[in-house]
Formats: sequence, C-alpha cells, structure tokens
Amino acid sequence: MIENQKIRPAQVIGPLGEPLTLDSLPPPNTTRWVVRRKAEVVAAVNGGLLTVDEVCDRYSLSLEEFATWQRAVDRSGMPGLRVTRIQHYKSLYERQQKF
Repeated sequence: MIENQKIRPAQVIGPLGEPLTLDSLPPPNTTRWVVRRKAEVVAAVNGGLLTVDEVCDRYSLSLEEFATWQRAVDRSGMPGLRVTRIQHYKSLYERQQKF
C-alpha cells in the first residue's frame, strides 16, 4: 500500500523575492516581530514550506495571531503588518465593506 506523503518544497519565494528555506526563516526564539519576519513566515505557510500548526508551535503564536498576519498580507501586503497601521487598515476595510 502506498502511503500519502506530503511533498514540501525545499524553498519558496519570500516577500522580497528572495528564496526562503527552513534555515533562513526567523529563529524559533524570535520575540521581536518586524514586518519582514512576519511576511516571511506568512510566505512560508502560503508556499507550503510549513503548516499553520507548525508555525504556531515553532514560534509560540496563537492561531488567531497568525491568521491576523495572513489577513493583513492578503489585504494590504507588507505595509498591513505594521503595528502602527493596524487601526488605519481596520477602519478602511470596515468602511469598504459597508458599500
């Protein structure tokens, strides 16, 4: 019987166009999450390098926190990940949904 094996890419394209591998991702003990690091982790999940569960375990993130990062990237790209802009983008999208 053939077992289903998940085939993962060795690398994916990061948010700045650079190749990302498991070794080039932020270290598991990262505590300071700048925009680039958040975007790299989101790109790793979107490209299949890691699963959402693996990311949450590896970086001690809640599912909600990671989902917030993914939504921010989907809606606004890397600028949406800036902590100082969260409220601006949130109100912008709330207004857009009303129309």
